[in-house]
Amino acid sequence: MRRLEKTAANLNGEQMQAMRTIKKVAPYLWPPGEAWVKRRVVISLIMLVAAKLIAIATPLFYKWAVDHLGGTFSAPAMFLALGAVGLTIAYGMTRILSTLFQQLRDVIFTRVGQRALRKLAIETFEHIHQLSMRYHITRKTGGLSRIIERGVKGVDFLLRFLLFSIGPLVLELLLVLGILFFLFDVWYMLVVLVTIIIYVWFTFSVTEWRVKVRKEMNDQDTDANQKAIDSLLNYETVKYFGAEEREARRYDVAMAKYEEAAVLTNNSLAYLNSGQALIITLGLIIVMVMAAIQVDAGTLTVGDFVMVNAYMIQITIPLNFLGTVYREIRQALVDMSAMFTLLEQPAEITDKPGARPLKVTGGEIELKAVHFGYDPEREILKGVSIKVPAGQTVAIVGSSGSGKSTIGRLLFRFYDVTGGALTIDGQDVRDVTMRSLHDSIGVVPQDTVLFNDTVGYNIAYGKDGATKAEIEESARAASIHDFIMSLPKGYETQVGERGLKLSGGEKQRVGIARTLLKNPPILLLDEATSALDTETEMGIQAELKAMGQGRTVITIAHRLSTIADADRIVVLEDGVVVEEGSHDALLSREGRYWHLWNRQASEEELAA
Repeated sequence: MRRLEKTAANLNGEQMQAMRTIKKVAPYLWPPGEAWVKRRVVISLIMLVAAKLIAIATPLFYKWAVDHLGGTFSAPAMFLALGAVGLTIAYGMTRILSTLFQQLRDVIFTRVGQRALRKLAIETFEHIHQLSMRYHITRKTGGLSRIIERGVKGVDFLLRFLLFSIGPLVLELLLVLGILFFLFDVWYMLVVLVTIIIYVWFTFSVTEWRVKVRKEMNDQDTDANQKAIDSLLNYETVKYFGAEEREARRYDVAMAKYEEAAVLTNNSLAYLNSGQALIITLGLIIVMVMAAIQVDAGTLTVGDFVMVNAYMIQITIPLNFLGTVYREIRQALVDMSAMFTLLEQPAEITDKPGARPLKVTGGEIELKAVHFGYDPEREILKGVSIKVPAGQTVAIVGSSGSGKSTIGRLLFRFYDVTGGALTIDGQDVRDVTMRSLHDSIGVVPQDTVLFNDTVGYNIAYGKDGATKAEIEESARAASIHDFIMSLPKGYETQVGERGLKLSGGEKQRVGIARTLLKNPPILLLDEATSALDTETEMGIQAELKAMGQGRTVITIAHRLSTIADADRIVVLEDGVVVEEGSHDALLSREGRYWHLWNRQASEEELAA
């Protein structure tokens, strides 16, 4: 066995991490101000103690029944009248009562555990949505979901087994050791105590090694799962490049690493189980031999012999379970630590203390000498100043990497500017609440991603609690109502994963419909038609133009033909505004915009 190297530093670190995790879980088990939860926990503990006390008394009835059958009357006077049959029935009843109290304990505690899981799950879910876009684009969604899944399961395990396995086991062992000391002699107690100590030492030592092996297996499992999800989400791309075999090989490489780790995990489990069985069996043999010698000598009865055996078997079962419980608790602490680390991840963009709701009086947007970079080493916007008057449409154009889409992300406050300011009707977006800012802006992105639900659900997403009439009105305004009604299930038609059952144009119209339903005073069109063919684009442009009536509109465009009628066009290059003006005015200057326009016209002629 390859031993896990331990130092005082990493052991103390692991212990501190475990204590930190347990402290995080404690409030879910004993929540302040929720008396009904505390009552259930207390009643569960009472049931636990009652079950163990009855379980400890069970072998005594077994002993008395055996002695009575052998003609030795060793039972207390109050039980002698029961006779051998009565003592046997009493033995059976104690076993039933012990099991009954255990089951009652589980029934009472289940609601506490499930409530804790629910609260933790919703807290984690809400926290993930509060994290910044920077965090989400650097994390793998599949890996993130596995961290949450394992973490919640770990809490469930810890709440149930730490409270109802480790605690009861310690109580039962102390009671058994006490009985062996008082009813027999100190040597019986010492043999059992030494057996338990060696067993626990062996279990903990091997488990520490197995934790590292198990972590490697989980890492490989997460990696393989992420590759599978990534491949399936890019189903069309895989087909376009005939890369099915390549994806299968990539997935198989990840699964091969998982296989190796899983085999080592299984083999280490066999080693652990074998060692545990050997230690327990040796202890059992020594105690039984000691009892057999004393029975032969006449100092113990046959009932004492079977009672010793019953107690040894009784503690063997929970001790065997200790290996599993400790292993799982150790793993649960690792999984929970990852989840609580996620919960401790600070949100990069938050409301300022005392932030007020945004008040949109006209919808004027202004960028004042804005500086920003995703990486401090590489600035994207270098002192950009743009003013979008209320109710006007301003288009932002430029070559790839010039910073066009970055302006849209700053407007929605996915990121904060690093210099200058971005205001709406004179209010800095950093000084208003995120909720009010998001409620005031409608976005139609380049690729509208839909939920794997119905068409109606996706349109209704624009307004919480939208009525059927409002949904249909928005669909008509987006020129998609007739198409929806032609579908077999109408608005109840499923759109598939990310809306794959709809064409690009149909998805964009659903996106337009839900933005119309939101009815925001400010509209951001982020290359809303650049992913569509020319004919579909021309059809959708009419809906986009109609949607912009009476609203302040920022259009981030790649195809210049789609923004020729904008009130003003801003040309960005390398994070700097190089030109601005109307379409005709910019063409007459024969500057950067003129070059972009002619180049696109030449490309379209060449394509034709």
